[in-house]
Amino acid sequence: MSELHLDPTTCAVHRRKALRLLSAASFGAAALPLFAQPAKLPRLVTVSGAITEVVYALGADGQLVGTDTTSLYPAAARSTSKVGYMRQLSAEGLLSLKPDAIIATNESGPAVVLDQVRSAGVRIEIIEADHTWGEVQRKVQAVGRAAAKEAQARELQARLDAEWTQVQQRVSAAKGRKPKVLFVLSHSASPQVSGEKTAAHSVIGFAGGVNAMSGFQGYRPMTAEAMASAAPDVILTSTQSIEAHGGIDKFWQRPELALTPAYKKRALITQDALLLLGFGPRLPAAIGELHEKFQAALA
Repeated sequence: MSELHLDPTTCAVHRRKALRLLSAASFGAAALPLFAQPAKLPRLVTVSGAITEVVYALGADGQLVGTDTTSLYPAAARSTSKVGYMRQLSAEGLLSLKPDAIIATNESGPAVVLDQVRSAGVRIEIIEADHTWGEVQRKVQAVGRAAAKEAQARELQARLDAEWTQVQQRVSAAKGRKPKVLFVLSHSASPQVSGEKTAAHSVIGFAGGVNAMSGFQGYRPMTAEAMASAAPDVILTSTQSIEAHGGIDKFWQRPELALTPAYKKRALITQDALLLLGFGPRLPAAIGELHEKFQAALA
């Protein structure tokens, strides 16, 4: 058999290539680039049921380490660690969850507690609650910033804005008289009615109704005199209020309501409190549903 003769120059080239490969295999971390490690996503605490809804809508629920007691939707939010009622927070409870950011509305507090948490180095996002569509937009933007999901927040906002525009066009196109609507808050033994500068007042207007109570801001006790002068076509309340009364029949047994036109027709509309008053991402759906029921009550 004849011998195989290789050119010395060719052999030198192959030796150099082999040495480079061996070096890369032996010192992989130094010779080859590593894949970039994903950045640690911020740990979030939300103080507002509507803000919590936004977190879930953005797919950031894996970052939630705590929520307040108003955070009841979606159902998964109920099993999160709770930091207490939004107006009765404690610095110890918040800091024990080691959040990177806390997202709340200006209705949360006490303010001194939030100041203590901020001083501990936790980022605080405070959203103004003014019962406008802008409030919903600010919640989406704030969660997007805090969760490091700003691109997803812009997409969600565009979709919600389109839904809101569509609903408001439907409301504006409605013909005829606007119904007079009385909102009753009755989660306790002393029912109250909603005046101006409240979430209920704004919701009634957005849905094409007129608040039957005017001339005052906030809530007042429900009295027979007020019911007679308000003369509402429709009573609006939360499902929680009905449950607190022991059912619809018990609700209508309140003597003050018997003085209203709504009582004669048993014109009662109920919605979940968070859906109705939360000003979260489900607001367009809530207003659309209310508008249809307002129109039906006048038929």
